[in-house]
Amino acid sequence: MEQNSLLSSNAYTFESPHPVYAMAFSASPSAPLRLALGSFLEEYNNRVDVISFDEDSMTFKPEPSLSFEHPYPATKLMFHPRPIVAAGSSLLASSGDFLRLWQVQEGKTELRSVLNNSKSSEFCAPLTSFDWNESEPRRIGTSSIDTTCTIWDIERGAVETQLIAHDKEVYDIAWGEAGVFASVSADGSVRIFDLRDKEHSTIVYESPRPDTPLVRLAWNKSDPHYIASILMDSNKIIVLDIRSPAVPMAELQRHRGCVNAVTWAPHAPRHLCSGGDDGQALIWEIPAATQPGAVLGGEMDPVLGYSAAAEINQVQWSAAHQDWIGIAFANKVELLRV
Repeated sequence: MEQNSLLSSNAYTFESPHPVYAMAFSASPSAPLRLALGSFLEEYNNRVDVISFDEDSMTFKPEPSLSFEHPYPATKLMFHPRPIVAAGSSLLASSGDFLRLWQVQEGKTELRSVLNNSKSSEFCAPLTSFDWNESEPRRIGTSSIDTTCTIWDIERGAVETQLIAHDKEVYDIAWGEAGVFASVSADGSVRIFDLRDKEHSTIVYESPRPDTPLVRLAWNKSDPHYIASILMDSNKIIVLDIRSPAVPMAELQRHRGCVNAVTWAPHAPRHLCSGGDDGQALIWEIPAATQPGAVLGGEMDPVLGYSAAAEINQVQWSAAHQDWIGIAFANKVELLRV
């Protein structure tokens, strides 16, 4: 494989007492680099640990006073995408049985709200994922195994709308702009919804093999024409140009195991990072399309690669500290300086 390796001298490791799955970077560029890490324990009692990273000494510092118990493993964590720096505190959202909002303050974290749209008090359909709307931060969209996507107005603590989005479980959701989101599902499709016309959706991709679930989705914030998605138990990353739906503009297949996570660079329109069961974190540069909807033929190689010590479950690229990518595997988190 023709690729440059990220030297291990550019990687910094934090060891957690628990297996780590969910991971989020804080979004404040002026504050120190801070991470929230969700444990993955197959029981009700789980945790979210908050840690910081000092870029001068290159050391991690656990913040036990900010860490908290979480019911079930968090399927996703996200800090408020546009924090008010002067406030001295930040909002953190988590998904699992419900969507929860936590206020992370100096010295403590408090549960601010539990957002539950279940009509039955006893049962809830677990949330597979959510995304916080950067253009309209009062909005969070959640995806659920009950085939729905729910758009919450977190300022009012109320549902703005709930849509039956797919024929089967919805596994991920991502905002493209203030009122437009995409979702992927066990039905094998990527669908785009516009809140101005809730009755209709646009199918921009369907798995070539019927009913091959699509499990993750990332919408490029720097160039919203591009969406990346991954198929269940596949080494392939699908890159879509939504101006030319149906046929992927690129299929990236250099992983030697199934891909588990994909994230776009927050600051460069054509770079993305993926992580998989082969323990590889790969950075790709998608060539500029010669024209809208162009399909890039041939095999594409990553521009950088990093080998972790175990299967990578999670990859995040920090929007506030853009030189850093976080990867999670087993009970470790590594920060990679790129």
